[in-house]
Amino acid sequence: MLNRVILIGRLTRDPELRYTPAGVAVTQFTIAVDRPFSNQQNQREADFIPVVTWRQLAETCANYLRKGRLTAVEGRIQVRNYDNNEGKRVYVTEVIADNVRFLESANSGANRDEFGGGGSSGGGNSGGSGGGNGGGNRYGGARDNQDPFSDDGKPIDISDDDLPF
Repeated sequence: MLNRVILIGRLTRDPELRYTPAGVAVTQFTIAVDRPFSNQQNQREADFIPVVTWRQLAETCANYLRKGRLTAVEGRIQVRNYDNNEGKRVYVTEVIADNVRFLESANSGANRDEFGGGGSSGGGNSGGSGGGNGGGNRYGGARDNQDPFSDDGKPIDISDDDLPF
């Protein structure tokens, strides 16, 4: 049997951090995940999926995630139920996350490229949002959009001693 889910979406609101009576941190947030198709009005729809994290991962998510931030969540689906004040049974389906990846850094906008920084917090054993490349260029200066191996068309001087074969 297998119960595994991986989701990528944007937070619909800031995470809500609470502590159990035993002092265990728990954070709840919801991510909006786009559906892969459009409706009849040619508009994209999204599913709003509740996520729960525990312990160190919960504190890390509460400290570094914010509304609108692109996030990857890995975990399992859990269905629980309870009786509300009116005596009706209420069923709740949520993702219990054991790995959350921050796909955008705190100072980036929604226009971040796919190779951007971000970081991860895995299984509650990693703190912080990790570092990224800060959106800076990869090769420095004006060479950002050029082939790093081109060397302006000049021949490359390599001796036979430099070759591994």
